[in-house]
Order: sequence, then C-alpha cells, then structure tokens
Amino acid sequence: MLLLLSRQVSLSLVRQVTHRSLISLSKTVFLKLRATTLSIRRCTVSVNATSQHLVTMPERRPFVRLPTDVYPVNYGLCLKPDLIDFTFEGKLEAAVEVRQGTNQIVMNCADIDIITASFAPEGGEGECVILVLVHDLAHVKGFYNNIHNPFFFVHLEINATGFNYQNEDEKVTLSFPSALQKGLGTLKIDFVGELNDKMKGFYRSKYATPSGEIRYAAVTQFEATDARRAFPCWDEPAIKATFDITLIVPKDRVALSNMNVIDRKPYPEDDSLVEVKFATTPIMSTYLVAIVIGEYDFVEGQTSDGVTVRVYTPVGKAEQGKFALEVATKTLPFYKDYFSVPYPLPKIDLIAIADFAAGAMENWGLVTYRETALLIDPKNSCASSRQWVALVVGHELAHQWFGNLVTMEWWTHLWLNEGFASWIEYLCVDHCFPEYDIWTQFVSADYTRALDLDALDNSHPIEVNVGHPSEVDEIFDAISYSKGASVIRMLHNYIGDEDFRKGMNAYLLKFQHKNASTEDLWDCLEQASGKPIAAVMNSWTKQMGFPIIVVDQEQVWWFPLRHSRINVCMIGEDCPSWMIPISICTSEDPSCSKIKVLLDQPESAVTIPNLGPDKWVKINPGTIGFYRIQYSSAMLESLLPGIRDLTLLPVDRLGLQNDLFSLSRAGMISTVEVLKLMEAFENEPNYTVWSDLSCNLGVLSSLLSYTDFHEEIQEFIRNLFTPIGLKLGWDSKPGEGHLDALLRGLVLGKLGKAGHKATLDEARRRFKQHVEGKQILPADLRSPVYLTVLKHGDSSTLDTMLKLHKQADMQEEKNRIERVLGAISAPELIQRVLTFALSDEVRPQDTVSVIGGVAGSSKQGRKAAWKFVKDNWEELHNRYQGGFLISRLIKLTVDGFAIDKMAAEVKSFFESHHAPAAERTVQQCCENILLNAAWLKRDAEDIHQYLVQRKVPPV
Repeated sequence: MLLLLSRQVSLSLVRQVTHRSLISLSKTVFLKLRATTLSIRRCTVSVNATSQHLVTMPERRPFVRLPTDVYPVNYGLCLKPDLIDFTFEGKLEAAVEVRQGTNQIVMNCADIDIITASFAPEGGEGECVILVLVHDLAHVKGFYNNIHNPFFFVHLEINATGFNYQNEDEKVTLSFPSALQKGLGTLKIDFVGELNDKMKGFYRSKYATPSGEIRYAAVTQFEATDARRAFPCWDEPAIKATFDITLIVPKDRVALSNMNVIDRKPYPEDDSLVEVKFATTPIMSTYLVAIVIGEYDFVEGQTSDGVTVRVYTPVGKAEQGKFALEVATKTLPFYKDYFSVPYPLPKIDLIAIADFAAGAMENWGLVTYRETALLIDPKNSCASSRQWVALVVGHELAHQWFGNLVTMEWWTHLWLNEGFASWIEYLCVDHCFPEYDIWTQFVSADYTRALDLDALDNSHPIEVNVGHPSEVDEIFDAISYSKGASVIRMLHNYIGDEDFRKGMNAYLLKFQHKNASTEDLWDCLEQASGKPIAAVMNSWTKQMGFPIIVVDQEQVWWFPLRHSRINVCMIGEDCPSWMIPISICTSEDPSCSKIKVLLDQPESAVTIPNLGPDKWVKINPGTIGFYRIQYSSAMLESLLPGIRDLTLLPVDRLGLQNDLFSLSRAGMISTVEVLKLMEAFENEPNYTVWSDLSCNLGVLSSLLSYTDFHEEIQEFIRNLFTPIGLKLGWDSKPGEGHLDALLRGLVLGKLGKAGHKATLDEARRRFKQHVEGKQILPADLRSPVYLTVLKHGDSSTLDTMLKLHKQADMQEEKNRIERVLGAISAPELIQRVLTFALSDEVRPQDTVSVIGGVAGSSKQGRKAAWKFVKDNWEELHNRYQGGFLISRLIKLTVDGFAIDKMAAEVKSFFESHHAPAAERTVQQCCENILLNAAWLKRDAEDIHQYLVQRKVPPV
C-alpha cells in the first residue's frame, strides 16, 4: 500500500558531547570521523526541562493472535451488495482443517452480523453411523430413524449454538455443541453487513456519471486488518488460503476481483442481477483480497510475456489510463527479469477509485488507486503528476512479488513490504524514464524525510512489535516506508547489484506462496554476497535513530607522498552502535568512491594515499549511507567551490546542504551558517537541489513567522530564487524536458508566495486570461499561478478559484486547487476555506489536504486550522475511524507551532479526545513544537542580525 507521505521536517537536539578542536584543512591529510546519535532515547537538558508537556504513550493493549486449531484452506465467498441501501449479504463456505479437536472456532469479525453458522466434516454430506446423545439432536441436521435407538444415520452438519463477539479485539467465537474432530471440513456462515462510508473494509464510493447523476460503487480496502469487515475470516497475514469468489451484482455494472472471470450468468432470483464467478486465486493473505463493483471504461494491453493488463477509468475517461498502461506493461517484465521469477497470475487490473484513503493498494491481480495516482490527461496533467503515477504504479506492481508472492509473517515486518517497494519503485522508474533523474529525487523525497522523523525521541525502530489491530496503523509512516527504503538502498550499494539480485531470487523462490521475516531475507542476501548482512542490518532495523559522522582533518606526511588517515569512534554515554558502510570520494573523481570501509568498531582508521593539499574530501558520495555528517569549518569551506562550480554531484550538493540544515535545527551549528551556505547555490541548475532548498527555507519561513522580521526571510528567498527565475522565464523553451518543467513551477511558486512583484504581476495577468478562456494555463504553471494569486488575493479571488474547482472535470485539477486554497490570507476567507473542506464539494480523503494547506500557509492559518479541527473533532474522527488519515491530519495541523504552551494544549486535547491510531503522531508533534520553540529562542536573534547586515551595502 502506498501512503501519501509529504515531506515533514522535524528537528531535534543531540546529546551534548565535547568535541576536540577541529584542525584546519588547508593541507588535507588526516580525517577523524566520530559517530554519535541524533536525539536518540535521551534529549539535552533543554528538552527535559519541558518534558512535562510531552504525551505519554499508553500501555499496549493486551492482544492474542488467533488460535491455530482450525485453519482455512479455501474460502468459497459469495457477496451480494445493495448499491441503493448500502448493505450486503454474504455466504461463506470455507474448507478448513481442524488440527486439534475443539468445540469453538475463533475468527476475526468486525461490523458484521452472523445469521447462521454450521460445520460439516469431510464426508458429512453422505450418511454415516454415529452415536448421538438426545440433547444434541437439535443441533444436527437431517437425522431420521427411531429416536429410541442410540445409533442414528445422520447428515453431519453441526449448527453453531452461539456467536460471541469480542468487539474490541474484532473477533467472534463460534461455539458448537460437541468437539469438532481433527480432519478436513466445511464451515458455512451466512452474514450481513453495511457498505460503510469509512473507506475501509467493504465500502461505498460516490461518483458522478457523465450526465451528472450521483451513484455509488462497492469497493474494498482490506490492508491492514479490514477484510474482517467484509466477511468472517482468519485475518492475519500468515494464515493464507485460496479464494473462490462469486459476486451477485446489477447486470449493467462491472464486477472485478483478483482473478479472471470464469462464468457470468443471470441470477435466478432477480433478472436485474447477474452472478459472476472468478477463477481460484493462488494461496494468499486475506488483506490482499479485492472486489470492485461499479461503472468503468478500460484500456488494455499485454506485456512482452503475455500477461493481460487493463487500466480501468471512470466512464468516458479511458484515454486517461493510457500512461499508466504504458508504465505497467513496461514494469511487469522489468520485475520479472530483476527477480528472475515470472508474474504468477494471468492478468492484472489497475483501477481508479473515487473515494480512496491511501495512494494505492497492491491487491493481487486487482490494484486499486486514487484517481490522481493513476489517471493522466495528456493535455491537463502536469509533469509531477506523470512522475507520481509512474512511481505509484512501480510501487504497487513490485508488491505483486514482494508482499503478495512472499508475505510478511506479521505486521512487525511491515517495513519489509513497504520499505522494499518504496526503494524498487525508483529503480523501476529510473529504468522506464531515465530522464527523470529519479534517484536524486529519492534523496529529497524519502531519504531526508526519514532522517527528519528518525531524529525525534518519539521515532521508532524500523521493526516494531505490533499486537492489537489498533497499533498497526501507527507504523504506516515514513520510518517503515522511507527509512526502510533508505537502508535497503544502502544495503544494495554495500552488496552490489549482482549479489543483491541473486539473494532476492533465492528469497522469492524459497518463500513463494509462504510467509517470511526480516531475518529470512538477511539469510538469503548473506549467502549470496558472503557479507555479514544480518549483523550490519540489525543495527539499522532494530534500533531507532542514526549516527552523525563528525569529520576533521590534520596534515600527515609520509615521504614522499601525502596521505589521509580516517579515525572513527562512537562517543556519548549509552550511545547505540551501528555497523556503518562508509564511502569516501575526493575532488579527483567526485563520482567514484575512492575508499569503502565498514565501520564495525568503536574506533577505526583508514588511509587515503597521495592526496594533494588542494583536494577536498567528501564523505558519503551519492548520499547513500543513512547518517548525517558534520564537517569541520575548514573542510566545509573547501567544499564550497564544488557547489559553486558544480563539480560536486547534484545529489551531494543536496546532501551537504540538508545535513547542515538538520544540524542547525539540532543546535549543533548556527542557522546563520546554513544561510551562508545557501547563498553558494546561486548557479544551481538542478531541480531536486532547488526543491530541497525550497523545502528547508519553507520550514525556516514558518519558524520565523513567530518573529517580527518575517519579511526579511521573504526577501532572502526572493534574492536567492530571482536569478534562476529570470533564467527560466515563464514559458517552456525548445529542448526542455521533464525536470525543466518541474523546476519552473517550483521557482515561480516560491517567488510568487514570497511576494516577488514581477512574478505576482505576471501571475495575475495569466490567471485573468485563463479564467476568461483567452489563454489556458499550461498544467505545469497552474499550481504556482493559483498559489500566487491566492496568497495575495481577496474574496473575489477565492470566489473565482472555488468556481474553477466546481467546474473541473478532472480530480487532479480539483486537488491542485484544494492544496493551495489555504494560501488565502484574510481571517474570514480562511474560515470559508475550512468550511469548504468539510463540504460535499471535497472528497473525504481530500479534506485533510485542504485543512493541512491552511495550517501550512501562515501562522494565522495554523491557529485557525487547529481550532477548526478541535471544533469538528467528532466528525473528523468518525469520518476516518482511526486510520492513517487521522494521523496525517493531526501532523499537518499542529506540527508547525513554535510556542511551548501549544505542546501542552495539544497534549491536553488528545488526552481527552483519544485517537488510538495517532498516539505516536501526537507524541511526535508535541516534541516538534517544543523543539521548534527551542530553535527559535536559540537562533532567532543571530538570524535577524545576519539578514539585516546582508542588506547593508559594503563600505
């Protein structure tokens, strides 16, 4: 499953350590690297002083996994949804194995009413002679003969005598009058349920027909633990079975499931319905079952090895599925070749769902998507949307092997699914679209996001022990996805591609159609590479946080050559230890690692031979190792020319700046030093580098909105971005490509929001022409223009934007408008936007981004958004029912506060308004608020002085 994880920048304070004085780098030779931790488990005194504001996580709820005395082999499942009354009827005939005699069957069940349940042992359909006690007769079907004779011929189908629902644990216990004996049998259950509006389980999704009529589709979303809301089942990933699915649906609707249709015939009880049967699935977990019933068009293609691929779209929009079809038909053969394992199903469908909480879901053979994650309009979709669709398709199709064919044993190993898919989606997109420079974008989108979150005391290890279902949603976050992807990227680099692929092939073949744990993957990769994979990776997956590598240099002469020696040691009390793959490059060849070492001891030393005095040294080329680096001031100074003349690779220019920004947030260096470094990027041409600069300046701008010199940071932004803005201009030029389009939109949006007058004037002119229909804005310019005119607009601007939203036929355009509405400045207009967020004009999953847009646009917006969330908490919490959207809403709303007392207010609110799936998020937000406040107190005056002084002309 792919979540919509935006880049959230956090900060932390590190353990105070005493650094030896750093030695000048005027003549390079002796490097000392010291690894320490970034706010792991303990904070500095300044954080402890305000610890009373932090939320204490409640104790884990007691939880026991399902007993294994009865185990499913095959689910024969028939569902009959009512798309008018929003209910469904279900019949389950499950072939089961009774492994140990019992008079109870415990299953998962939630929001379902069981009508009848019975059990028949294998062969029970015929006649056999058994001894039946008289008081049991009422529970045995089909008995006859003389009741005075203790021996009866019976049809063995035993009715359950009771259904005991354990609602908190989402279980039901079926009780039988006598013990079910070991062996095979059939469990039959008739049940009913509701097609809910919570975007989980078996739910209804609202859509409009081309004529404007409102109708509903019936769709499923089962990960993590919501198959139990559609049918009683053993809803744990390790309890796999095959599925034979039948759907009874209106004859004018499309009916889809994991497998291909094998029969479609009229339903005898109602001639308006048809009965659709699907082929038997491979053995698989319940969370991967999928059903969709609605009205759709499709485009179809085949992969080079004959797999049928269809992309289902809303009616009349089949053309918008062609890009995803192109990506999918390239991606399946790529994964087949990479894993050396064929795709095991005869078909795969990709379908756009109107109401959908996640980004997409990897159901085997039927992958469901938000419309914006699948549909591309050739004329009205922007470059970033095309890239997003390519990444999401790559992510979900990777799961067809890694997650579906081989499945995690339990949710503790969720990261194995999501981290791997979040890494290999980039490998796939790089293969299909090398012009995207996607690996550089990975560093900004995933690697730095993971470091930001993992810097907090309230982070968590990649592997988290999960028990109760309410705990599962908490770990669908940037640690499982982005840190997971980052450490796999580091591991891939450490092993090498050839051995990595060998290990992956061995893993998939050994565990196909089974379940596996993290250790199983390490074993296969260790055997393939001969390297200590488990020892290395356990230090990254079983503890939270990451090391900081502190680097300094001194000159050493070993006649007749200069050499550089690197010493490494861990410092700090109770400091966790990591096995750290370290790479080093020099200015002689910035693209090639001169030395690679595995730092597996508290202290280590390596030598770089024959290094000239005018050469610089760069740790972590490619920004692959999952750690931060703090250079001595002299070493940092020597790297600045590599930024200005672009000899440092883009990914390393980005990494250097991002490390410094993080260290300034942690209080290890002054924020002024980062601002000085940013000014070295005046000649920067790379989109992703600018994107990361923009993000960090956005964080700083938000922080300084709590001062009286906010305008000064806006001027700094205008000065930094104006040269690249003038160079790019407003209109695309011949020969430009994907990254140029992304860069132009980024820069113009940044300048417009910061109040650059020429940009504002041109945005208003183009917006007017667009609204009047004289010259429609190119898709890549719409977001920056909309943002700019709203930021500096009035009520008529907002009216116009809401009208454009209502008129938009494409969900991408609606979302584009929704994300920027919060930029409006006037308090009464902010309230209009917030009210709009909960209206029927906004799809339920998109309400979060509208409120988040308000909170992220200004100090006033954040305050208003927080009040709105509190005032409407019952409705919002009920809407999202504790899923990950509620965590996202909380984070977007409060994470940017920078006043100590707000941490206490947030804590107090959630102590009385429980949100079990967001408990960790609340902790992280409270911590971030305190750290924002500490950062502001520590650096605000120095930042102010620097911004004022740089405006003074030199004497």
